[in-house]
Order: sequence, then structure tokens, then C-alpha cells
Amino acid sequence: MSTIETISRPVPVTILTGFLGSGKTTLLNRILSEQHGQKIAVIENEFGEAGIDSDLLINSEEQIVEMNNGCICCTVRGDLVRILGQLAEKRDSGELNFDRVIIETTGLADPAPVAQTFFVEEKIGEYFSLDAIITVVDARHAPQQLEEHHEAQEQVGFADRILLSKTDLVSEQETAALIARLRNINARAPVRKVHFGETEIDQILDIKGFNLNAILDIEPDFLTDVSHTHDDDIGSFVFRSNRPFDLYRLEEFLGDMVAVYGKDLLRYKGVLFVRDSPNRMIYQGVHMLMGADVGKPWTVSETPESVMVFIGRKLPKEAFMRGLKKCLTI
Repeated sequence: MSTIETISRPVPVTILTGFLGSGKTTLLNRILSEQHGQKIAVIENEFGEAGIDSDLLINSEEQIVEMNNGCICCTVRGDLVRILGQLAEKRDSGELNFDRVIIETTGLADPAPVAQTFFVEEKIGEYFSLDAIITVVDARHAPQQLEEHHEAQEQVGFADRILLSKTDLVSEQETAALIARLRNINARAPVRKVHFGETEIDQILDIKGFNLNAILDIEPDFLTDVSHTHDDDIGSFVFRSNRPFDLYRLEEFLGDMVAVYGKDLLRYKGVLFVRDSPNRMIYQGVHMLMGADVGKPWTVSETPESVMVFIGRKLPKEAFMRGLKKCLTI
């Protein structure tokens, strides 16, 4: 790949995922037809449960790129990097004009390798910014899919927003039970119902759900009642404390835990209250990759508090909680 020229504002990227038949393409068509005034480059699989309507693409004048073998998760270090690089070069040369990128993964894809591309590929990370992972969940088939397909759990676990489709095909009780289960797997991602892709664009674009440099506002409504046990492999838990962290001890502890459990840590992020710092510390990670940044100052009216969210596969919650408590100052 040729050298990519760094731009002042990275091009935002949205990863659109969801299990087979969940309604990803319907949602994508909805986004492309919306009068949002932005030009979107789309990277999609060569094959899938439904193709994008050709008339819609012509009318919306979007740039569509298909992966060669139809499996993004298997080619993330090859085709995805190459295609993003080519899009950047064509944009810089004036051959293409787009404001953002949407990557639609195949229904059986694990989102992790796609997300990691923006962490480990330096030139890609300089030009593009991963804005969020949007997961579409089929209310009718999700209970069975979550039981039988680990990828379905991964897609929910990585989500910054969960859109629940086909709720008209199930009862209110079934919908409520599914939402509770989804929040067990991923406590921080808002869950919203969506009918044939109809959703507010500002709820899925430019939400900065996956930006390491953004100020992460973790909504309390999505962090409550997540500590109970459930049958899914993937779960989440929250650590809170009004006592400040000793940053050195915390970095050492998290480094050790990531080294041991990194492959099972899908997502972890938080706002930290650190000793001797007037600012909050923002951190976020994916598997073995972890980053941190200084956030905005604590205001006089605020009570500083650390809030940390961990989402992963059969994580030893008590070991994490004990270790984090030992990193607090007395």
C-alpha cells in the first residue's frame, strides 16, 4: 500500500454487523437513501443474504467496494487494509469524494479483527477513525442464534449500539426477555427497536462510541443490574469507586490481566478518577490492545468517580474486582 497522507480530521468509519438475516442490508439501504447530505463509501461482502439495490446505489451516488472473497474477518490484514488504503489515495487525488465509510460485515463475521485494524495499522488509524460498531439483532431468531452461534454473541458483545429488528414478529414478553439478555451480554450499548431500517441517523453515525480520543460518557441506565449470572459465554460487569486510583498500580494490574485474559476480553473502557490528577482519565481496549487519554477536568459540582466496564468471555469477575480495589489509594 502506498503512503497515505494524514488529514486533519480522520474519516469516520462505522462497522455494521449482525447475524445472517438480521436486516443489515435493509439498514444500510436506509442510511444511503437518507437526506443527510454526506457521501458514503461502503465496503461490503461479495456475497450475502441480500444484495444492495442497484437503483438505490445509482441514485445515492455512493462508492461501493466488494471484498474479494466475501469474508472480511478472514482478510482484515490483507484486503480490508488494501481497500481502505486505495480509498484514501483516491480521495486525496480527487478521484473519489466521500465523507465517511461504512463496512458491512458478513453475518458470520467476528467484529474483532475488523476493529483491531484501526488500532494496529498505523497509517489506517491516522487517516480513518473507527466511530462505532452497530449491531442489528433479529428479535425472531436471536434467542436460537445466541445459543448456537458464538459469532452472534461476539457481535452483541462488541456493539456500541444494538438495533432490534423484527420485533413485530414476537410478543412483548419475548422482546423484553431478549433485551434483558442482550444487556446481560453488553450492558453499555443502548438497545433500540428498528422497523425495516427506520432509525434516527444521529443515533448511529458520529456517535464516537469507539474513539479512543473521545470523552466517553457511560450512561448509568445501561450499567445497572449486570452482575447476575447467565448462560451465555459472553458477559459484562462494572467496577465503580469514588476513591482515586494509583495510576502505576492500575497500569501494572491491567497489563497483567490483559496478558492473561486478553483473548477473552472483547471490549473494556472506562472513565477513571486518578490520584493527583485534576482531569479524568479515559481508557479503552480490544483484546490485547489498550489505550488511554486525558479527558476533561472534573468540575467543582462533580464527585469524581471511576466507572469501568468489562465485556468478555467467561472472565473471572471476582479476580478483576479484587485486583482493582487493591489499585485504589487509601
